[in-house]
Amino acid sequence: MVRGRRRAAPAALPASGAATQVRNILSLPARRKTGRAANLPAHPDRAPDIVLAMSSVVVQPAARVRGRVPVPGDKSISHRYALLAALAQGRSTIDGYAPGADCASTLACLRALGVRVEGPRPAGGAGGRPVVTVDGRGVGGFGAPAGPLDAGNSGTTLRLLSGALAGHRFTSVITGDRSLRRRPMRRIIEPLSRMGARVTGDGDRPPLTIAGSRLEGIDYTPPVPSAQVKSAVLLAGLHASGETTVRESAATRNHTELALPMFGAELREVDGGVTLRGGQRLRAAGLTVPGDLSSAAFWATAAAALPGSDVTLEDVGLNPTRTGILAWLQRAGAVVDLLEVIEGAGERRGSIRVRHGGNRALTVGPADVPGLIDELPVLAALATHGGELHVTGAGELRHKESDRISALADGLRALGGHVEETADGFHVAGAPPLRGGEADAAGDHRLAMAFAVAALGARQPSRIRNAEAVDVSYPGFFDVLASLCVTRQESVP
Repeated sequence: MVRGRRRAAPAALPASGAATQVRNILSLPARRKTGRAANLPAHPDRAPDIVLAMSSVVVQPAARVRGRVPVPGDKSISHRYALLAALAQGRSTIDGYAPGADCASTLACLRALGVRVEGPRPAGGAGGRPVVTVDGRGVGGFGAPAGPLDAGNSGTTLRLLSGALAGHRFTSVITGDRSLRRRPMRRIIEPLSRMGARVTGDGDRPPLTIAGSRLEGIDYTPPVPSAQVKSAVLLAGLHASGETTVRESAATRNHTELALPMFGAELREVDGGVTLRGGQRLRAAGLTVPGDLSSAAFWATAAAALPGSDVTLEDVGLNPTRTGILAWLQRAGAVVDLLEVIEGAGERRGSIRVRHGGNRALTVGPADVPGLIDELPVLAALATHGGELHVTGAGELRHKESDRISALADGLRALGGHVEETADGFHVAGAPPLRGGEADAAGDHRLAMAFAVAALGARQPSRIRNAEAVDVSYPGFFDVLASLCVTRQESVP
């Protein structure tokens, strides 16, 4: 059960009661001028800056979660389909486009580059899956923007778009909100500069100024495996002469490699990586985005955590580079079944049924982290339900929407958890149960949702501050949580 409210002076948390729907206050707050990058023009179609106005939500303890959930479209795939559609020739249709603020930032930036974008609009009437149409301008066809491009809170928008802009012979500036402007970008500055673009920032942080140029393909191995860095280099490679190869010491998400052939591009696998020939023309496509497994992971983990739970997640992407979370839930003891799996070109998809079956201790090492990077906060939430989690090799978490290691540890401790923080990881001991309390999501959508899952197992209600951060990736998250929860009072015969 959840209740939403505006942030106010601290007050006693309400006692547990019957489940209620979250109030409308959890919808994205109106923008204010404070907190935006200096001298940015107002863009009426830009994504809202969600860190400006604050709200909180109260999560009541739950006995179990039960139900069927259609999750929003996959955020990672939506970004890539939109960018490739903009670089293709002709009109592309994207069905199931992710509804969050991050993916709205990508569309806003594309519009500012002269790309005609319609939507998102519901298909088949109210409540339908969001549909976006994009009239592509061809590889190298973006127009010079009238002002800085605003990526909002979206690191994916900034990194991937930087790769595409590197091959356009004009100068552009791409920035974002306060959180994004704190994130280091050296990992894309270095390879794009090697290809021939001139990329500068505030040190190695946004805003980035990109002076596009004639690019040359490179053979590149990122020092730290990263799907976003790989994708930025491949998008630049589309505009380069010769071949561009990206190699990885550990496999990362391959959504870009799967999407490029759907737009007519040819790639080939090489030892430890993939090679793309520059100068290829992309053709428009009709595409369907599967449900976001990273969003579904919160419901799967809640079901794994609470005895008697049974949740089915409908039409979810099952890309093998993303399904690691399901294997880890099984290791912890959950019963996980894949239903109605669809194989074929593009992304694998299907439904997932998750039931509670235990909560054993887990140890996540450096080799495991690339396939779990977004799901580590919710695995930490699972551990607070009587399990245990050791994580090492996850230093990248310190450079997400927040310092995700410190903010995660602080939030779980505030709810009564036992968490030890290390330089590149953390240790969560799940006994005794959380007492409940007040945790700060620190403007980080994944932390807000992870704290909600942890709070379901607390002895008392818990308040999550800055809860509106969920709208970055999952608008309506707390409504779905309310619909799935069976409170402890309701479970008593």
